[in-house]
Amino acid sequence: MSAVAVLSDIHSNRQALDAVLEDAAARGIERWWCLGDIVGYAADPGYVLDACLTGAERCIAGNHDLVVAGHLPLAVFASWAQEAAAWTRLALGPDQCARLARLAPMDTDHDVHLFHASVLDPVWEYVVGLEEAKPSLDTASAHLTCIGHTHVPAAWHRRPDGTVERVPADEPVTLSAGRWLVNPGSVGQPRDQDPRAAWAVLHPGDGVVEFMRTRYDVAGAQTAIRAAGLPELLAERLAEGF
Repeated sequence: MSAVAVLSDIHSNRQALDAVLEDAAARGIERWWCLGDIVGYAADPGYVLDACLTGAERCIAGNHDLVVAGHLPLAVFASWAQEAAAWTRLALGPDQCARLARLAPMDTDHDVHLFHASVLDPVWEYVVGLEEAKPSLDTASAHLTCIGHTHVPAAWHRRPDGTVERVPADEPVTLSAGRWLVNPGSVGQPRDQDPRAAWAVLHPGDGVVEFMRTRYDVAGAQTAIRAAGLPELLAERLAEGF
């Protein structure tokens, strides 16, 4: 089985998505999955949605996608996220929103399970430490489960004896016996003080996950956000990776 790029939290950032897909192609990686939050925050939701729905082998929804699609109310967000979601609804239009609405926040139909947020709560739970990772790993039924939502690359391992540990996400991870929870980080809005787009590569044959970073045109993404009249914070934070 060939390598697959695992992307999450693209958030309408065309510049970041294009750079990641170009990087993946240059490495000979043609297959990719999307773990949700396709839209929201940045200025190119239509472009990014089309790319994900036509190009991704597997694609699920995130909380921002569910809000924009109308499955959840705008009121669940802070004011600046509400503003971005409302703008995104208008930018997409009813037909594109309907396409977005068909996505679910999880996919367990394959050997590798995909959830946007966590196994216990696919929409909202932030898995930031062992306190959140352990219940998901205790509940998971797949050897590998991929999640997003936090915008921070991470990996957790549940050993066969039931103990859970966090594994560094700055080097390749060998998926040894037990269960694994892997977060590739965010393509479109990293929050680990590194502005480069974050993603991961799964090598199924070798049982290895590599965590990747790709430089992209941050200034171009910022210009597009400002031209759209979206909140300034959404442009500023891209340069700092927070």
